[in-house]
Amino acid sequence: MPIDTTKVRDRRSLKFETSAQALADAASLDGAENRGGLRRLGNWTLGQALGHLAAWIGYAYDGYPPEVNPPRPIRFMARLMKRRFLRKPLPVGFRMPSVEGGTLGVEILPSEEGLRRFRAAWDRLEREAPVLPSPIFGPLTHEEWKAMHLRHAELHLSFFVPR
Repeated sequence: MPIDTTKVRDRRSLKFETSAQALADAASLDGAENRGGLRRLGNWTLGQALGHLAAWIGYAYDGYPPEVNPPRPIRFMARLMKRRFLRKPLPVGFRMPSVEGGTLGVEILPSEEGLRRFRAAWDRLEREAPVLPSPIFGPLTHEEWKAMHLRHAELHLSFFVPR
């Protein structure tokens, strides 16, 4: 039975200011997993979480799946709260109602492959601004895209605790 992630205790409190910090944390978690010293508090493997983060960075360049189509009232409310989403921790347990399983990009991967994809996605994000608008927030600046993906990484990586 899946874990209710809204009730998970002992998650790490993360605040990434740069992609280098997010990438260093991900590499550290991968190392801990390889040594058998990683505790998973949520439902996903580390590779799965890293692959998910990479997939969502990629969607802003390569196109969002058609299921990612939030209703107009959700988009309106989210755009009013954009600054909060760019600066504060993202809420735990959000699920897209139109998507089976609640989100996309959750392919099970070895942690090394997830880390490789995460690094490649961040490399692209550092080099060039995404070309597509956010399906929830609309057009974002390059810095806003980075902030959004840092908050996303904080959320998912907080469910992994190195021993």
